[in-house]
Amino acid sequence: MRILLAIAAIVAGAFAAVFALSGAGGHAAYAKRHREHPDTVVTVDPGAVGRPIPSGFVGLSLEYPAVSWYTGSDPSAVNPVFEQLVRNLAPGQSPVIRIGGNSTDTTWWPTRGIRRPPGVSNSLSSRWMGVTAALARDVHARLIMGVDLEAGVPALAAAEARAFLSYLGPSRLRALEIGNEAPRYGLFPWYHRGTGQPVLARPPSYSFEDFRREYATVARRLPASVPLAGPTLGGPDWMPNLAQFISGEPRLGLVTFHRYPFNRCFTPLDSPVYPTVPRLLSGFASRGFDSSMAQYIGVARRHGLPFRVDELNSVACGGKRGVSDTFASALWALDTLFDLTRLGVSGVNIHMFPGASYILFSFRREDGHWVGQIRPEYYGLLLFAEATPPGSRLLRAVTRGGPAVRAWATRGARGTIRVVLINDDLHKRHVFLVHDSAPGGPATVIRLTAPSAYATAGVQIGEQSFGATSTGRLGAPPEQEPIGSSRGRYVIRLAPSTAAMLTIPAR
Repeated sequence: MRILLAIAAIVAGAFAAVFALSGAGGHAAYAKRHREHPDTVVTVDPGAVGRPIPSGFVGLSLEYPAVSWYTGSDPSAVNPVFEQLVRNLAPGQSPVIRIGGNSTDTTWWPTRGIRRPPGVSNSLSSRWMGVTAALARDVHARLIMGVDLEAGVPALAAAEARAFLSYLGPSRLRALEIGNEAPRYGLFPWYHRGTGQPVLARPPSYSFEDFRREYATVARRLPASVPLAGPTLGGPDWMPNLAQFISGEPRLGLVTFHRYPFNRCFTPLDSPVYPTVPRLLSGFASRGFDSSMAQYIGVARRHGLPFRVDELNSVACGGKRGVSDTFASALWALDTLFDLTRLGVSGVNIHMFPGASYILFSFRREDGHWVGQIRPEYYGLLLFAEATPPGSRLLRAVTRGGPAVRAWATRGARGTIRVVLINDDLHKRHVFLVHDSAPGGPATVIRLTAPSAYATAGVQIGEQSFGATSTGRLGAPPEQEPIGSSRGRYVIRLAPSTAAMLTIPAR
């Protein structure tokens, strides 16, 4: 039975919960704690269950030249630290790795009879294919592979696709993604001549209809055994044509879209949407596109297709230092992933490449071994993975509090309820009162913390961190704080700019 108590009654009952939390701290600790009245009430409804969160929901998006930077160049010895970091984001699942981005349209597979186009600067090799195949095999990944559209040479795209099919195998190919953000073809240079003169791949009049015809032309040349992905757009300009695009391409197996809440390169410093830490922690950053995204997802669903945000991160144009590389990005990512789950996307791919401010990790070699340095955003993804084990479903969680507090809840395959609480307030600590109308056994809390939202180091999950890791695993399992309850009520205090996960086992 659903029990929705009035706020006043819940707050009044909080004192018993606080007393249960005080434990051996005695009356002095209780006297200090009971003065902090809960300012945020979260009511979890275990009966309001959403769809299962798709397997492999969180994956990576890598530029073509970046793959070897993460994996190394030896197919028989792929970087094991990188592989473990990939597994951590989809434990017990098959992750989806997308290889593409801007480099989709600057990459080719050298083929006899096809001249290298002037805008192509990256060549694939049998060794690169071997490394990518080994990575996919080791982590049981499925791959979305971009093929060049901007060159305007269908034979080039077909040669790429045949090579992917030959080296990677059809079972590892989730989809072939034709082109990347085609509206830019008539806006931004594909390459520069030796004199420095920019060259556009298409005229400024390049339209959706032009793109649709070119996409269909390339699609007819690609192997029929692999589904296609598209339209791979990075903005709303052409998305109102999504239904027309889907109807015109019967082989489409995956709708793909890109999302960044901010853009560093084309936003004036005095703009209200210029990327800053406070803005990254705002509701706009994680939920500002909800209405348009819901429309796109609905169109895909009506055509029986999954919708994947296969390029996602905080700030377009490589990120923004002091924003994308801070702990704020971990809190943003955590909230955004849950919001996209709620909207019904089939998965996301976190985009990164060497030199970007939003990279999740970097590597170096020490005495013949790989050593990884983990960046703050990765910890937010890791907590999402902890909260959404295979078979999890999103629950309805009603939050009553200020604009800087957020809460999400899931129910696992075995009935365990996990409640993720986020305090995006830069200055104020908040006290959460979580009410579960079907309380289970003794609960625990794992915290996601850092020195501040602006911190670029010192991040911990359950008081553990990776440090300079040679394994891709935390130094020890995250510490789980025991927490008492009173009739299904739990009181949890969150310092400014932190998050926590409350785990309530099934009865």
